[in-house]
Amino acid sequence: MIPQITTQNRFHENTTRIARNPNMQRLLKFLAALILSPLLYQANEQPNIIIIMADDMGYSDIGCYGGEIETPNLDRLASKGMRFTQFYNTARCCPTRASLLTGLYAHQAGIGHMTGNYGIPQYQGYLNKKCATIAEALKPAGYRTYMAGKWHVTPKISANDPKDNWPCQRGFDKFFGTIHGAGSLFDPNSLTRGNTQITPENDPEYDPEGTWYYTDAISDNTVKYLESHFKNHAKKPFFHYVAYTSAHWPMHALPRDIAKYDGNYDGGYAPAYQARLKKMKQLGLIDPKWEIPGPVGDWSKVELKEWESACMEVYAAMVDNMDQGIGRIVKCLEEHKQLDNTLIFYLQDNGGCAEGFGRGKLVGPLKRPSKPTLKPMGKNELQTNMVPIQSRDGYPLRRGKGVMPGPPETEIGYGENWANVSNTPFREYKHWVHEGGISSPLIAHWPDGIKAPTVLSTSPTLNPYSRNSAEPTHLIDLMATCLDLAKATYPKNKIPVEGTSLVPILKGQALKRGKPIFFEHEGNRAVRDGDWKLVAKSVKGKWELYNIPSDRTEMTNLAKKHPQKVKKMAAQYDQWAKERGIVPFGSWQQEQKNKKIKPSGKKIFNIHPDDTFTSKTSPNIANRPFKVTAEIEKFPASGVILSQGGSNHGWSLYLKDGHLCFTVRRGGKPETTSIKVPSDCKASFEAIIGETSITLLAGEELNTIKPNDFRLSAQPIDILEVGQDSGGIVGNHGQNFKLTVAIKSATIALD
Repeated sequence: MIPQITTQNRFHENTTRIARNPNMQRLLKFLAALILSPLLYQANEQPNIIIIMADDMGYSDIGCYGGEIETPNLDRLASKGMRFTQFYNTARCCPTRASLLTGLYAHQAGIGHMTGNYGIPQYQGYLNKKCATIAEALKPAGYRTYMAGKWHVTPKISANDPKDNWPCQRGFDKFFGTIHGAGSLFDPNSLTRGNTQITPENDPEYDPEGTWYYTDAISDNTVKYLESHFKNHAKKPFFHYVAYTSAHWPMHALPRDIAKYDGNYDGGYAPAYQARLKKMKQLGLIDPKWEIPGPVGDWSKVELKEWESACMEVYAAMVDNMDQGIGRIVKCLEEHKQLDNTLIFYLQDNGGCAEGFGRGKLVGPLKRPSKPTLKPMGKNELQTNMVPIQSRDGYPLRRGKGVMPGPPETEIGYGENWANVSNTPFREYKHWVHEGGISSPLIAHWPDGIKAPTVLSTSPTLNPYSRNSAEPTHLIDLMATCLDLAKATYPKNKIPVEGTSLVPILKGQALKRGKPIFFEHEGNRAVRDGDWKLVAKSVKGKWELYNIPSDRTEMTNLAKKHPQKVKKMAAQYDQWAKERGIVPFGSWQQEQKNKKIKPSGKKIFNIHPDDTFTSKTSPNIANRPFKVTAEIEKFPASGVILSQGGSNHGWSLYLKDGHLCFTVRRGGKPETTSIKVPSDCKASFEAIIGETSITLLAGEELNTIKPNDFRLSAQPIDILEVGQDSGGIVGNHGQNFKLTVAIKSATIALD
């Protein structure tokens, strides 16, 4: 009997043959990949990318770069990945973020200084439309894009401000964080989810157990976004930008983290500095032949040693907490089997911060009251102050020498001497472009992609980091690297990316940059070309020349020995600056004067909190009496109310240490009068600048000084600013002296 051949039998017979045929198996797998999951193939070709950036930390703070602070998660990433030992930032927060996000020098992106607008495109204070962010560039290549943390590339930070330069309008699918650049870690101002400003208490998507703490919130929301991505967009690659505010002042930390470092810094600056030096030599980060400048602080002269050591304890706790959060992010990737296919970069925005924030005159009680003394803030009451006047639960602001840092109502920085320890062994700090200001760790971790060979250490127990690159690299290279790995096409109508992809280094190949790296911030300038670095402090500072491999601590100036090299590199700097629209810091004042801009002819200026002015629209106060009235949200408060002019010529009305102050500058010389503000003041203030006197009023208090003429003989070149003084400083106060409360209204009346 001949068996009946059916379709089913034929199918079974054919599939059996296919199953036994290796060539057919490979063909089927290929077809299945093409037909069933084209996006999965693309995702495997395009790695996930996470860029993690810390704030105001020094080169040697984390463990794998020599620090004693516990950072096991970063150390693990470095030991299994790669350390870049000569990676550079821009020396300051705003320009670093602009440069990182765009792959351009910060001036090209519109943020040549900070977020003040100086009337020049390169110094407009916000990201321009001529640049693309990494998120904007990667989205067309199929990436989902997320951000958690500090934005700080726009002056428009309030809930009702235009949002065209907020993260969700610059390419990010989801955003949680702060638009402003600094604030409380327990109640940060400008806290935002998406485009909506929120408070720690009314956030519909994040309600942690225990104390709400911003560093934890950034870490936890990053994990939240990753979990959502793996659930809803698993076939797509992602880019996530994680921008911590740790360890930027104020020194805020959780008690459990502070307790880990209790007593660790009681010996002062020198023991910590020397311990880091020893460890850095063991880790191959310091050449023993370098001359070491040594610590700048003298512990024997410190009066409040317990307070001073506590500042560093809290700083260490802030870094420790950030590392814990990074561990949770890595764990999430591991659980979803995505760690191997994810490139993680870790870096820092500038060197250690030597600013004396909160370290001056005592404000508020020295010790915390036994119970809150002020009315608690409402659940939906937005925090609008960089320096809050109270904690959300009603404790009053406390700052100044002797106030122990850590709790929510305190506002303290760790100061220059500890910043010097953070920057071991380099000179200078944040703001300056010597190595202490611009040197940053850069850790790269990517098991699937880092193919550089390991280098066996002569002492494996002391130096577990077997992959290192000493190539000079810069923030501008991160955009180029992301574009390379994502196979993304950069928009042709934008300013071309300045950086060079770091992929060759990850593969163990040489980086072919072919051009120097340049720096400029506040007149501080530098050129890094191969082994040589040319650097100067301030606009008028003389060029210094250093050979970095033999003298990275910049102790031996070779400018006189190699004048031709100085001449060549200085010419390179001048050409670079000219092509990118960089001008000597502060020179926009003279440029505006040269343009002979005729100021406004108005006599009455009714000013609102969000008003901005130009040279044409600012009040023409030259040789004229004028009257300033202002009402603010509440008092006590501090900061600039109104300011017009710069460090050479101008006027400013501001609140400082419980006083209403008026300063006029002529020829750079300040003349200040002030009046103590009564505690029951209704937050209304007045200054009358007459021909022979000046009168200040704060509530019912009045103070008149005569027969001085406080008028200005010429129109200030710097514009009128509301709530800040971001150009050349007029008043007797430090930088970033923004008003801590909102201005309700203000008026300037001429004549």
